[in-house]
Amino acid sequence: MSAFRVVQFNMQFGQVWNDADPDGAPINLFETCREIRRHNADIILLQEVEHVGPDGLRPPAQPNYQRLQGALKGYDSVLAFPRPDSRELPFGIGLAIFSRTPLHDFFRQVLPSPVLPFLFNGEERTPTDRLLIGVATRIGGRELRIFTTHLLAYFMLNSSSELHPEQRRLVVDTLGRVEGPALIGGDFNVSRHESLVAQMGVAGFSPVQTALPTWRRRPFVLDHIFHNAGLRCVSHALHETDASDHRVLVADLEFV
Repeated sequence: MSAFRVVQFNMQFGQVWNDADPDGAPINLFETCREIRRHNADIILLQEVEHVGPDGLRPPAQPNYQRLQGALKGYDSVLAFPRPDSRELPFGIGLAIFSRTPLHDFFRQVLPSPVLPFLFNGEERTPTDRLLIGVATRIGGRELRIFTTHLLAYFMLNSSSELHPEQRRLVVDTLGRVEGPALIGGDFNVSRHESLVAQMGVAGFSPVQTALPTWRRRPFVLDHIFHNAGLRCVSHALHETDASDHRVLVADLEFV
């Protein structure tokens, strides 16, 4: 098999979409799992897998991840969090990679955030660090490197990753050292994506699409699947869903 399907999805810890009250919408992991399964992917890249509690408290048993594992029988998977930090806000956290083929050579890199003060519920806070993870697998006898990340949303802090480029630089530097076919998906949280695409191009990675917004709250292309010259994009689609405030990005890739 030379072709395989990749799904990129910020699942917003299972919180569904409600046009009238997006922040007050309920959690429904059944809809999350159903949305992921309906795309019949070989590789699934997820962000915001779990929900952070007060004071950065993390669920000790990773209930959402366990639910996903139960729904995705036959997939190998990894889950990773940034290092514990009491400043973590009560939103989504955690990166996961699921694959129909066995995973090996897990990679983890901390992406430090700058000291950039902002107000949250009337208190001054500073952002926590982010994470890049990677694994390897073999599909049809070919080795493939897979990465996913979720960068800081500087535009939510009245700033830009162009002014604070370190997270992007670390990701691009890592990708530039990869040998052989590789892909990365994630929520890059870059509102003006053109500079990100150009920067990723320097490392030899191309996006499967940049024309359609992937976030329902604002018309930004935040979610991407990039691949290097060892892969070719055969087709791609962006799917509407009420299972998150992000749309689902799907790409069919093949080895060159």
